[in-house]
Amino acid sequence: MKTKIFIDGSEGTTGLRIHERFAARDDIELITIDSEKRKDTQERGRLINESDITFLCLPDDAARESVSLVRNDHVKIIDTSTAHRTEDGWAYGFPELSGTHRQKIREGKRIAVPGCYATGFISLIYPLVSEGVLPKDYPVSAFALSGYSGAGKKTIGVYEAPERDKELDAPREYALTQKHKHLKEMQKVTGLARAPLFSPIICDYYSGMLLTAPFYADMLSGGQTPEKVHGLLEAYYKNEPFIKVMPFGKEADFGGFLAGNACAGWDGLEIYVTGNEDRILVTSRFDNLGKGASGGAVQCMNIVLGCREDKGLNL
Repeated sequence: MKTKIFIDGSEGTTGLRIHERFAARDDIELITIDSEKRKDTQERGRLINESDITFLCLPDDAARESVSLVRNDHVKIIDTSTAHRTEDGWAYGFPELSGTHRQKIREGKRIAVPGCYATGFISLIYPLVSEGVLPKDYPVSAFALSGYSGAGKKTIGVYEAPERDKELDAPREYALTQKHKHLKEMQKVTGLARAPLFSPIICDYYSGMLLTAPFYADMLSGGQTPEKVHGLLEAYYKNEPFIKVMPFGKEADFGGFLAGNACAGWDGLEIYVTGNEDRILVTSRFDNLGKGASGGAVQCMNIVLGCREDKGLNL
């Protein structure tokens, strides 16, 4: 019997990408909503309760409303919005972090998919905190580059307009008030004592993301070097096909540069460790629409269904 899937918010960027990943699958039945009824609460509720799994690709308030419409205890929700990522009773959809995370996804009925920036940040920070290398009270900072697709359909339209502001030709820093919506999960999931200093930068390319966190070696525990941190992360993720800790020194193959768009179209995540004996950089590189959004959501669904985690995904 095929699993019935409904995508609430199927016309948004994430919803469309999830739909694309179902194109070659014969194990699911996609329930669709008439375009003119996509904001009809009664119709959405009917389809949610007909489904086995509903993906929420909606703004936060609309995602909360959709959850309130569930009447059928059988229905499982995979939410790609910010609404439930730090809420009790919701599994956090990053299975590579631990066996407990993967088990909660497998057994849960409410799964919150990580944010794109949060995916890059947590992939680096969670293992360092868990292994006792990074003190929880360390003043963590990070910066990130992202393609403009991560900002949604309105911003995509602005960037792809035939005539546009010349400022869009250059990278633009934003979230200058230090209140980016991903900070809450970045802090809670990693267990940091306070929110990190975070500077995201939107760039003039469609998709792909790079996030870097710098550390002073003498403020880490255990006499760390770039080589030792690399070894720790390599061991932590050694059996995880979606996360690839790149060989130490691999950045030399790119002339010492790391491009933010290099992983566009791929559903995994790369990790690089660079720096020197005084200052260490850890960097994640992935597709903000892949592991950072729709790819991560489909991976969670595959875990729920008990099939290969990479089914329908590009690894």
